[in-house]
Amino acid sequence: MKKIEIDDELYQYIASNTQSIGESASEILRRLLKLSPNALPEDDVVEKKEEQAEQAEETTVTKVTTKAASVFNILNKEELAMQKGVVGRFLFILSALHRTHKDNFDSVLEIKGRDRIYFAKSKEALLESGSSMNPKNIEDSEYWVMTNSNTTRKKMMLHEVALGLGYSESDAETIRDYL
Repeated sequence: MKKIEIDDELYQYIASNTQSIGESASEILRRLLKLSPNALPEDDVVEKKEEQAEQAEETTVTKVTTKAASVFNILNKEELAMQKGVVGRFLFILSALHRTHKDNFDSVLEIKGRDRIYFAKSKEALLESGSSMNPKNIEDSEYWVMTNSNTTRKKMMLHEVALGLGYSESDAETIRDYL
């Protein structure tokens, strides 16, 4: 398999056309370009593996830097559109961010308002920080988020979460605008 570099705009376009979790960029492009699936006859597969093994012995391995895990790889716009209201989309995006960045999702706990916290590891912790919090669990996680805020505040929270997880300013804005 060959590696290519593409600009962020093309990467986002490919990722936005994902139809199922785990769908590779090659599968997406083959579908968009109406090419047949990449299937090789069994003999060709064995021959190709042997050829790759020979090449591996002859070449020096060089480190390839891969793009960090990205929510754009798993965020399905069709599923997002099916969510109930702004709160549903908000929780769906946060859940996708959590699935993508489980190891450093704790950074959301630093995102706070003037008088209250926005994220916590328990419903009770959110309720203790202020009234009318309407805490909701971020699906498949131990994290809870305050949902009793206007859409502008939720967008700001998503933007801050994305930046905290290492996304560029433009990617954070794209994530924010999914709301």
